Amino acid sequence: MAASSSGIVAGLTAAALATVGYLAHEAAETLPAGMGRAAQTGAVPAAGTSKAPQVKGDSTALPPESGKGARVVYSLRGDRVWLVAGDEAVSRTFEVEPSAVDPAPGSYSVTSRSNAVTGSDGVPVEHVVRFASVDGVVIGFSAAVGGQTAPAPDPKVRTGGIRESRADGDAMWTFATIGRRVVVVR
Repeated sequence: MAASSSGIVAGLTAAALATVGYLAHEAAETLPAGMGRAAQTGAVPAAGTSKAPQVKGDSTALPPESGKGARVVYSLRGDRVWLVAGDEAVSRTFEVEPSAVDPAPGSYSVTSRSNAVTGSDGVPVEHVVRFASVDGVVIGFSAAVGGQTAPAPDPKVRTGGIRESRADGDAMWTFATIGRRVVVVR
């Protein structure tokens, strides 16, 4: 009976390993461009990917002290965002239009997302990725639909929309899923 039980356990273990291997392969095949490890596929890193150390005065270089691991880095002074993979490769960096209300420097997580809504400034936006709240103002990244621009800011209205181009908004939407870390630096 013992030999029979060990055979069943071995068979179940082999089936489980085969299933995990298959699922891992399927997951790797469906990763968006720039999300996988180039070394595994033999591919050349995507344009804009950099593992070089920060060069003083280079506004596109990843800020020091911006954390480790997969994350979104947002610079308040530079009005710039970096999408950083788990292996510290920058898959994309781009400029943004800041919101009227800034989050404090620190580490946050993506808390909610909306495919399409109307921004607090009345402009239709898409790919909204929210990560913070300051005195009741929700802070998040978004892209204006159809290239619309926001009306002249009303100094009395506190808004939290950090605006990206549509292409950058698409990249953010793909990368910044619920729970993804967002690091805000000065």
